[in-house]
Amino acid sequence: MNKQEKKEAIDELHEKFARAKTAIITGYTGINVEQITDLRAKLRTSKVEYRVVKNTLARKAVEGTSLEPLKDYFVGPVGIALGFDDVVAPAKVLFDFNKIQAKLALKIGVLHGKLLKPTDIKALASLPSLNALRGKLVGLLQAPASRMVGVLAAPAGQIARVMKAKADKG
Repeated sequence: MNKQEKKEAIDELHEKFARAKTAIITGYTGINVEQITDLRAKLRTSKVEYRVVKNTLARKAVEGTSLEPLKDYFVGPVGIALGFDDVVAPAKVLFDFNKIQAKLALKIGVLHGKLLKPTDIKALASLPSLNALRGKLVGLLQAPASRMVGVLAAPAGQIARVMKAKADKG
């Protein structure tokens, strides 16, 4: 790889690192190509990108981004999962894959510039997705309104039943 190719690779990585809201570094020693391909497919469905990058290029590309705390963790054979939309998605997919394939090591992560240890990644993976949280919030906001409609409609319904009973009698 010549200097120009390295610079282009660093620039491309820097742009991705700058856009990422969350990132998780994994060790993939002992995992074959088929398993990595399966992992990438699962991550792709969650709109997460998984890259295996050269450590020296990654260390340079991460400078000046919210992922800079990861700089010292690009050591040995590592891959990085980048989440751009849903911050929980990378942790969920990697944690689920780790249950099946224990050789995938969840080393360290970053969420909005803060380091996440493997226990933090596990906790993040247990959170509901962004869409699930939005659904719960909408349900909570709609509940009082639907109860109020029921309360307001109850007297009218009672009057209608009384009038129907009178009409049936007389």
